[in-house]
Amino acid sequence: MYEQLKRAANAHHRSVNSELIHCLEKTFKPTPVSAAELAEKALALRSRVLAKQVDPEEINAAINQGRE
Repeated sequence: MYEQLKRAANAHHRSVNSELIHCLEKTFKPTPVSAAELAEKALALRSRVLAKQVDPEEINAAINQGRE
């Protein structure tokens, strides 16, 4: 793994330490997402899910099932 890091550092003209920091930041630093982009992604995900709408009465019935 160290050799890979060393090769990447050389390719990017960085020290091994700088390359390691860059890799960690790229992996773990959150990327800001706008509300509009988040809503768009949610709509796209919902369109792929084939589930029926569940109404509150069905939810309450499922919660109370077996409690009576």
